[in-house]
Amino acid sequence: MLSGQALLAVETTTPALLALLDPIRRARLLLSGARAAALGLGNFRDAADPASPVLVERGAWLGQDEAMALVDPGRDLGRAPVGALVPIAAEAPLLLAGAIALARRAGLLPALWLLGDPSGVTTSVELGELDVPVRATILARARLPLGDLPHSQIVSFRDPATGDDHVALVIGAFGGEPPLVRLHSECLTGDVFGSLKCDCGPQLKQALRLIGEAGGGVLLYLRQEGRGIGLANKVRAYQLQDRGLDTVDANRRLGFSDDERDYRMAAAMLRALGIDRVRLLTNNPAKLAGLEQEGIAISARVAHHMPTNPHNADYIASKRDRSGHLD
Repeated sequence: MLSGQALLAVETTTPALLALLDPIRRARLLLSGARAAALGLGNFRDAADPASPVLVERGAWLGQDEAMALVDPGRDLGRAPVGALVPIAAEAPLLLAGAIALARRAGLLPALWLLGDPSGVTTSVELGELDVPVRATILARARLPLGDLPHSQIVSFRDPATGDDHVALVIGAFGGEPPLVRLHSECLTGDVFGSLKCDCGPQLKQALRLIGEAGGGVLLYLRQEGRGIGLANKVRAYQLQDRGLDTVDANRRLGFSDDERDYRMAAAMLRALGIDRVRLLTNNPAKLAGLEQEGIAISARVAHHMPTNPHNADYIASKRDRSGHLD
């Protein structure tokens, strides 16, 4: 809550809460520019920039249930006709952009109810202030036998900015050489349930096998489900993929970037383990750049390819052709 302004995430608001906080129905709906364009608002002057958030006047027909139907792309094909959507000129655009960024970081659809007058805000936050230094402190460490792998340990970390727990599997001994390291983003559907829609489960198993064959290394298991958009939004993206969108367009349709992950926590975890030079097991250039930007030297990149199946061939092609993944 800022002076003169309150923000409610549409996804977590109820009709009763909205009625309580906005009894005279003056709240406006804040959308990402991409979502506004998807709703056909791009021809309006106040909604013509897909990179900028858009404010929509609250018509008499627009309540919480109607707003949720508007902001969830999974309902686009089944949504009943709605009333007129009227974009309005936005005061304090930096504040509104910051609000959208906070919603994304919380793993929520980037859509909010705006209560109060943004022109009366007396306190604001620059977007750069959201990027606080990342620290990684070892919380706990224990032995963890893993199949046929060498002696292994699990090391627990917590991100102080988000509260997310991440772990490192430290396998075998490195012998003073740069260890083989894999950054693996959490994937419930692939890692646990064996989904064929992605290659995450096989990548995880193969990475552990390769690290074991190398005599040792580290696998970082990072809480970045769905390329950082969270589990619920990942399932929404799957719903959009069922309707023909690829993984990139599905994320964008939800109002997120192609990939919301960053690798600052990964670099901090490696430093906490005393590692500043690695051989990185990856096909993703963003992981190479992310570690190098944080001062972790990459002595070699080790390619990491899995066979495709009929369910994930298009997904893997999209990663290569649209996200720049390497051969």
